[in-house]
Amino acid sequence: MKLQIADLEFEPLIAPDAIQKRIVQVAQQINEDFKDQKPLFVGILNGSFMFIADLVKEIVVPCDITFTKLASYFGGVSSSRKIRDDFDLSVSIEGRDIILVEDIIDTGNTIKYLVEKLTVRNPASITICSLLLKPDSLEDSIEELRYVAFQIPNDFVVGYGLDYKELGRNLKGIYKKV
Repeated sequence: MKLQIADLEFEPLIAPDAIQKRIVQVAQQINEDFKDQKPLFVGILNGSFMFIADLVKEIVVPCDITFTKLASYFGGVSSSRKIRDDFDLSVSIEGRDIILVEDIIDTGNTIKYLVEKLTVRNPASITICSLLLKPDSLEDSIEELRYVAFQIPNDFVVGYGLDYKELGRNLKGIYKKV
């Protein structure tokens, strides 16, 4: 089933049930890896809001949740390579185990910017959990990237929190541009 969002056409890439199944698996691994810790999940808005909500529902270890907001797409279909830092964390992260929750990593520039920004605040550790990864777009390796729900081709995608011109975030599945 194809769908129209603004001036572009999209087709299904990842079904809602596949997303939910994979989130449970990722959460189980996080629960095991952080069983003796109390991680701080940091959702990167706007795109990660659906992913972090469903992910933390499956987390059984004690945890805290907060958000930051960064952007690099600005309504287009490719990264502008300029990072807009809309708001910072409102909590101290010193000595904390941080899990950054991202919707998608393509070039890796935005997440690397955030890791560098947070490292100077002396967290105990920083780990990255991303719903999607475009390995063919990645410009540098990201050593903190431990959890990836899905690797996808270098297609523009919407749905499940990801948008095109602020539309499509509410879709339950993930769709790629035709």
